[in-house]
Amino acid sequence: MAQTITFQGKGLTIIGDSVKPGMSAPDFEVVSADLKPVKLSDFKGKTKLISTFPSLDTPVCDLQVKEFNKHAASFSADVVVIGISKDLPFAIKRFCSENGIKSEVVLSDYMTSSFGMNYGLLIKELNLLARSVQIIDKGDIVRYRQVVRELTMPPDYDEALKALKGLL
Repeated sequence: MAQTITFQGKGLTIIGDSVKPGMSAPDFEVVSADLKPVKLSDFKGKTKLISTFPSLDTPVCDLQVKEFNKHAASFSADVVVIGISKDLPFAIKRFCSENGIKSEVVLSDYMTSSFGMNYGLLIKELNLLARSVQIIDKGDIVRYRQVVRELTMPPDYDEALKALKGLL
């Protein structure tokens, strides 16, 4: 059964293979702001906080990237904070440059929707990613998952960061 979320109270369907804590993290292929392919395996041996959002051009998504970037700067080198949306790589590059995003790796799922489908986060009606946070340990096991039920609301940053710190 497909999961649903809302956008300003209107129901939306999220599709793909949903992951749950305890499962092996499925691989994915997204692209960097420089159009280079990036896979989960590129972060092997690191603890990963993966934050997804619909678009950098909205206030809540803008804040989400900035908030996780701020925290990412304080983590050790064996933790990587990743942001993924369906924004074009050019928009990601511009946003990161204009906003000083240097500690978070921001990537795009625009080409294949690989991340959205493999993690059950693709919004069928909008072809965008649902707002979520996944934490994947060094052995590529999903340890935490938060899918925000109302698209206009931010994730619970404190809860996600507490879960991440619990793995360190």
